Amino acid sequence: QVQLVESGGGLVQPGGSLRLSCAASGSFFRIHVMGWYRQAPGEQRELVATITRDGGIGYADSVKGRFTISRDNAKNTVYLQMNSLKPEDTAVYYCNARILTVTLQEYHYWGQGTQVTVSS
Repeated sequence: QVQLVESGGGLVQPGGSLRLSCAASGSFFRIHVMGWYRQAPGEQRELVATITRDGGIGYADSVKGRFTISRDNAKNTVYLQMNSLKPEDTAVYYCNARILTVTLQEYHYWGQGTQVTVSS
């Protein structure tokens, strides 16, 4: 059983910073792509940032220059450093990972989500 557990959300003022973490646990062979998505009330879930095992990175245009994604392969953990936060960044943030299981099948896994609220 593979689990993704997120942490680091909370309430922050505009212009502030937060760091999200997501750790994968359980039995698997390898983690390929890891990423962060977000979903605001009444909106569809959208991609925020992704990072491959080799460090290839992509960002949504709305967060470029403000957010930084990174990962620690030894800890099976992905991070999202969020700076210069804006009220429109308010959403539930979900961790996602494409994981190769011990049976060599690839699946997408999701974390439970962590709330980020940007408000004065």
